[in-house]
Amino acid sequence: MSTAVSGHSTAANQRRVAFATIIGTTIEWYDFFIYATAAGLVFAHLFFEPAGESIGLLLAFASVGISFLFRPLGAFLAGHYGDKLGRRAMLVITLILMGISTTLIGVLPTYETVGVLAPVLLLSLRILQGISAGGEWGGAVLMAVEHSPRDRRGRAGSFPQLGVPLGMLLASGVTTLMTGVIAPGDAFLEWGWRIPFLLSVVLILVGYLVRRSVDESPVFKEIAEKKQQTKVPVVELFRKHWLLVILAALVFAGNNAAGYMATGGFIPSYATSDAVGMERTDVLLAITFASAMWFIFTAIAGILSDKIGRKRTYLIGFSAQLLTVFPLFMLIDTGSLGMLYLALGMFSVGLGLGYGPQAAWYSEIFPASVRYSGVSIAYALGAILGGAFAPTIAQALINSTGASSSVSMYLFGMTIISIIAVLILRDRPGIDLSINNQAEQEVGATVFDKRRGISTDDAVKVGV
Repeated sequence: MSTAVSGHSTAANQRRVAFATIIGTTIEWYDFFIYATAAGLVFAHLFFEPAGESIGLLLAFASVGISFLFRPLGAFLAGHYGDKLGRRAMLVITLILMGISTTLIGVLPTYETVGVLAPVLLLSLRILQGISAGGEWGGAVLMAVEHSPRDRRGRAGSFPQLGVPLGMLLASGVTTLMTGVIAPGDAFLEWGWRIPFLLSVVLILVGYLVRRSVDESPVFKEIAEKKQQTKVPVVELFRKHWLLVILAALVFAGNNAAGYMATGGFIPSYATSDAVGMERTDVLLAITFASAMWFIFTAIAGILSDKIGRKRTYLIGFSAQLLTVFPLFMLIDTGSLGMLYLALGMFSVGLGLGYGPQAAWYSEIFPASVRYSGVSIAYALGAILGGAFAPTIAQALINSTGASSSVSMYLFGMTIISIIAVLILRDRPGIDLSINNQAEQEVGATVFDKRRGISTDDAVKVGV
């Protein structure tokens, strides 16, 4: 077993990897969330105006969701080449693709200028964002987890996870600065919305330079040295591990639906609608606060999962989420800014606790030879099932029922589905992640394993 894989890589190298993964995912998700924020605030008017206000808003939210449909393509491509050629190369490629796509959105002509070509170009660039996001996450978490000691994988895996709330924090912060200081009122609609997208040029350069300085994953180095790359990783993944992919996707679905509801495009749009009547900048500041809370509890969850296990941490997080799905909109509906902060703050606790352990748990349930494909595709499918059309579904529910409680019911149902998936998956903290342990990684991942004839001794060996 390589020393790095077994957890003895140098502290300096581990810090470098942690810094690189958190910087990279922050940049990646800043780009992704900037789109979701703009979709809720201005895209309905700038790109879908002929459809009318309500339908235009639905189309804007649908354009957020369409990128999720292309995440599996990014996951398939990055997973295939990440398992064959290495983790680091795929990270750099996906980061550059996201940066280029986001920057180009910032210079797009609107419907008023070029007509129907404007939404077509917008959707095309959003699709490229989806392909990039689908491939980036898996590489980032594997770099973090596969470099880390066995007893600190939850903590190490939380670093790329932290990039998501940090990206949201940065996106909402920049947008707030634009709407409240630099380009308030009509100026934001005319040109201010473009600046957050154009800033990706600077951020992408920083991320690229950082990521180029990071060593390849020790697990992949070992796979390459022994020439044990799988010829077609995706085929092998679905032939042997399709159930794991589905369950892992369902674990993420409830958390992702909540994340895109609370910190994505829907709540900013809903809270600033005539039904609630809050000011745009005030709401964006509240979203920034929620992102900070999400960040804090994601970090706590990573550390906690090393102490009590991934499954228990998830169950605590999803229980907190269940308890807050109804108060969330009840408090927002008061129209009080203080109640909005309270609602988002409470909801972000469960959101973080249900997100922090994900990188470590995903890495521990998939075998080394197909791990990049497994974690990437499960994450992408979970995003489709959870967050892809959550804002669209929420807006449609509001339009049809007129009651925000219908959105709470939707979130409650998604959370229950994820809890069931968590209960089925087994916890395997500390399992050897190297290619040497491929045989043991193949067994013991779900409660259904004993039906396939796996002995109790096998289960003990893999830590279930």
